[in-house]
Amino acid sequence: MFPQLIAGPIVRYETICSEINKREMNLQDAVIGLRRFTYGLAKKVLIANMLGETADKIFSMEYFDVMHMSAAVAWYGAVCYTMQIYFDFSGYSDMAIGLGRVMGFHFLENFDYPYLSRSITEFWRRWHISLSSFFRDYVYIPMGGNRRGNVYIHLIIVFLLTGLWHGASWTFVLWGAWHGAFILLERGGGKMQC
Repeated sequence: MFPQLIAGPIVRYETICSEINKREMNLQDAVIGLRRFTYGLAKKVLIANMLGETADKIFSMEYFDVMHMSAAVAWYGAVCYTMQIYFDFSGYSDMAIGLGRVMGFHFLENFDYPYLSRSITEFWRRWHISLSSFFRDYVYIPMGGNRRGNVYIHLIIVFLLTGLWHGASWTFVLWGAWHGAFILLERGGGKMQC
């Protein structure tokens, strides 16, 4: 199913099997789908790309000199990058959901305002929902989940794999380990509320 291949959502067969066998395309779904696609395209092109240019400029080797950069500029670059990542991924997901809707498929939501989360655990329930549920159902639960084995080891493995899913380099593995560490801190009782 080509609309969702690039950045998700991860569409499972059981979610759309009935629509594969008996799909209905209508004008209302086409209009809703085209509107959703347009929102996603705008997020990607008008917001994510512009924020990315700003973040790249701030953090490029040419300009990135920690000793001479003000804290305000560094924070501005970090916020631009953070928002770029969100609008990039959610824009692609909106485009995929919209194209699917035009073709008669109803894909599940993939982002639910993750930056409004009050904890890291809640963030991961709202960020790339299809990826989180995929790792939950096909890695975390088969390893034992919360019921058997060491839940902390299971979580670390899931987040290391999540990092690898995002990219095959050590920076992504470290990124996964970083998020996994915060999840473990929350699970251990150090609930980090925002």
